[in-house]
Amino acid sequence: MNYEATDPDFILRVQESFSKQKFMEYIDAKLVIVKPGFCEIHLPYNINLTQQNGFFHAGIIGSIADNAAGYAAYSLMHRDASVLAVEFKLNLLSPADGELIIGRSTVLKYGKTLSICRSDVFVVKNGMEKLCAASQSTMMELSNYKKPD
Repeated sequence: MNYEATDPDFILRVQESFSKQKFMEYIDAKLVIVKPGFCEIHLPYNINLTQQNGFFHAGIIGSIADNAAGYAAYSLMHRDASVLAVEFKLNLLSPADGELIIGRSTVLKYGKTLSICRSDVFVVKNGMEKLCAASQSTMMELSNYKKPD
């Protein structure tokens, strides 16, 4: 899909929003690429983010998929908007056993209010990427307009 951003400052807007997410900061996730309708987030291995077998926890994988989708959609939204996830489905395809997870998301359909995104989450081990999860999400564009008191 080839999308054009309506906001010429969309990259800065996405970066500023991402930097406000304390959870992403807490787990050390990094916003790596933002293009109109696309986002990539990296998360290095941390034993505190694992499940009982030492793999990245499914909740962490889901968070990366969700955030990548949200920011892919947000990149296309109007400058006065904000984004909110309203639905997502996550398929765990293989154990996330590696040094890094990479979430890549693309907007499949950008609508007036709702956008549909696909996220693929890869685990990197010994320099090789392996698909470990796939997600489909619905993101909602919220207007930040505030009514006068």
